[in-house]
Amino acid sequence: MSAAYEFLFGPFAEFAFMRRALIACCALALGSAPIGVVLMLRRMSLFGEAMSHAILPGAAIGFLVAGFSLPAISIGGVIAGLVVALAAGAATRATDQREDASFAAFYLIALALGVTLISTRGSAVDVMQILFGSVLAVDEPALLLLGAVASISLLVFAVIYRPLLADGFDPEFLRSVQPGGGALYHFIFLGLVVVNLVAAFQALGSLMAVGLMMLPALAARYWCRSLVSAMLVAALIAALSGYCGLLLSFHADLPSGPSIVLFAGAAYILSLGCGRQGLFLLWHRRRHLEA
Repeated sequence: MSAAYEFLFGPFAEFAFMRRALIACCALALGSAPIGVVLMLRRMSLFGEAMSHAILPGAAIGFLVAGFSLPAISIGGVIAGLVVALAAGAATRATDQREDASFAAFYLIALALGVTLISTRGSAVDVMQILFGSVLAVDEPALLLLGAVASISLLVFAVIYRPLLADGFDPEFLRSVQPGGGALYHFIFLGLVVVNLVAAFQALGSLMAVGLMMLPALAARYWCRSLVSAMLVAALIAALSGYCGLLLSFHADLPSGPSIVLFAGAAYILSLGCGRQGLFLLWHRRRHLEA
């Protein structure tokens, strides 16, 4: 019993940095996972991936100006993400190019620009920390930022929840009952995506930030029938992925961010195979019909 306790809870009881990392993962789970469910529902999964890279130039400029300053990197990341989102949206509306192609083009440009900017004054270690983050290095100001972002995201999300879903399922109806339709709610939602990715950027880096947003959401869809239950399950999967990833990182001496995302990926693979609409159930039904 003592050995099991030491393995499962000892690192968090003994080390403050492990406790801060776990709290950071829980905050990210509460703020990001419900947003990931809506992104999946609106078929915008790749938008989250694009935005996680789009914030990199702003974060790089903040790093060049003030070093690893939390306010500078956060403000720069939010501005860069919003600029890329607006630019891609404008390109889509002004041309016949699909929205996903516009986001792909702009996020690739942003990613290359961000890495170039960091490389001009930073070392290889700086580039790796920006790209992959370090949740074990989260301090109290970063925890306050993560908690504030999660709290504000949940409150704003609750306010725009119904019109946002109406815009996704029946935009014509929303336009008929409200002037302007769902454009305002759509842009507020995109802002929530950017802000949560900037918060995750502090802990997981540019390349891993979208992991706790999308993988738990994709896993939850195989277990839940309602949207609210999918959000709750996604948040639970994200928090458990954070806990298990931190344990793996501590005991096996592995990078913390990729370890967390790997557990979220394992949850998705398990759900894909064994979930309510997973491959095993579909195979069993097909075999039953053939018999």
